[in-house]
Amino acid sequence: MLRKLKIFDTIIEPGKNYKLNFNMAKLYTSTSVEVPVIISRSKKAGPVVLITGGIHGDEINGIEVVRQLISKKINKPKIGTIIAIPVLNIFGFLSGTREFPDGRDLNRVFPGVKSGSLASRFAYQISQEILPHVDLVLDFHTGGAQRFNAPHIRISQLEIESWNLAKIFNAPFLMHGKNVKKTFRATCSDLGKPYLLFEGGMSNRSDKNVVATAVNGAIRVLDHLKMLPDQIKVPQITEESVIITDSKWVRAKYSGLLHPKVAYGKKVEKNEFIATITDPYGELRYKVKSPHAGYVLNVNYSPLVYQGDAIFHISRNEA
Repeated sequence: MLRKLKIFDTIIEPGKNYKLNFNMAKLYTSTSVEVPVIISRSKKAGPVVLITGGIHGDEINGIEVVRQLISKKINKPKIGTIIAIPVLNIFGFLSGTREFPDGRDLNRVFPGVKSGSLASRFAYQISQEILPHVDLVLDFHTGGAQRFNAPHIRISQLEIESWNLAKIFNAPFLMHGKNVKKTFRATCSDLGKPYLLFEGGMSNRSDKNVVATAVNGAIRVLDHLKMLPDQIKVPQITEESVIITDSKWVRAKYSGLLHPKVAYGKKVEKNEFIATITDPYGELRYKVKSPHAGYVLNVNYSPLVYQGDAIFHISRNEA
């Protein structure tokens, strides 16, 4: 039986498509800022899947993933409903920044407060108006501050349904990680909503390989839920995800110019040469070596680093 679906005072009818404008605040110029919410509902009953990108305004890869899912009509479900929000943080997207105009990280204020800060009010509306209808969330992120994340799903092994769906998604790496309070992910977990957090690439840059990995994963999950449109081909799984249960950051021993020598995703051995740090004057040339064997999960591509800066994230005890 088809359930009633009402979002932002709009009844979502079976077999119809909607583009709702989530309008919460204005710019200083009194110009309205609209957050498009794109909804497609089948005539047949099924799950409601929320697909989001751009919770941080500078995470372009996540936005591009959701855009491609819409452009390729993957968001037109055979059963159920797909709600797609390509840019959650439209304010940050306009300014090329991670945060909301109030300086807050949207992904640290969930489930939000009705009378709180701008970011908190926005999170509250998402939590109240959309999440109650949702059966699964696919949320697409990237690395920040010139740090490039190897494509992975970050999830807790304690959340069995989400963990099983993450295996079907089949990102190159599947990283066990605890929920962080006040995140979108933690709020979904508290509500009992399965949630997949995809990370890949770096801020303010689009990477076609990372985007393709994420789009293919979403296709596999929708196919598993029997929601995938018939004309969409399902990418085959060639290798199982590498499961990461522990990892450690390698930090710069000296300040200077950083020259990474290994790419993200590569498996390195203990004491393998992975980068150099130099000074501008030709006197310092320090070789950075991996402290242990593992996969390179994140590479810092900033040309300049200070002593103590995180420069590589390398797995330990992978399964």
